[in-house]
Amino acid sequence: MPKIDENYFKVENPMKQNAVEDILEKDEKILQRLKPNAKVIRLEAIFKGMPLALLWFSIDAIFIVTMFATGAVEEAPWMIAFMIGFFALHLLPVWLYIANLIKKLAGYKNIEYVFTDKRIIIRSGLVGIDFKSIYYTSLESVNLKVGLFDRLFKVGDIYLKANTQTAVLEDIENPYVYLSKLQKIALDIKSDIYYPNDLRPSENHGYQTEYKGGEE
Repeated sequence: MPKIDENYFKVENPMKQNAVEDILEKDEKILQRLKPNAKVIRLEAIFKGMPLALLWFSIDAIFIVTMFATGAVEEAPWMIAFMIGFFALHLLPVWLYIANLIKKLAGYKNIEYVFTDKRIIIRSGLVGIDFKSIYYTSLESVNLKVGLFDRLFKVGDIYLKANTQTAVLEDIENPYVYLSKLQKIALDIKSDIYYPNDLRPSENHGYQTEYKGGEE
């Protein structure tokens, strides 16, 4: 039976306040760090879902005012307790809109997208900090979506699809540049897996990949 290294699980460096550096592998290098455009995040958080929330709230408000104006509540005092419970549930779309607004605005400071020479790390969270990793070897597709506010501020959302998970890099500046680079990295790495450089002839008519894992 092979001997287990007693220091394998030893912690060499303390936590850096939930920083990306805490989860890097040995010799893993950070190539780029990005954050979403703050203005677009705020605008999308405010206006996305607002029409439905306002319409829903207006309908319920009219109904409540009508109930009090017609004296229905005075004739049946128990209706107050019923209305509180009913509208607390019926206003669910409004509560969801408010919750999403708070999550987007308060959670912005914790959002970070980090590209290393091995993977894409997405840092997020409202109270606690969450990390999601997508290795380049698992990428199946990289797509771009540009919405109304994205066009105005020249940003875009990059959609990542991997073997077992998906992720979105929201409101990234220079999205077309990063889309192209991520597509190339995924293609280069997969090409190198199926046809390693050591096995390639001096004249290769296949993919001319150049990925070097972040090395110059």
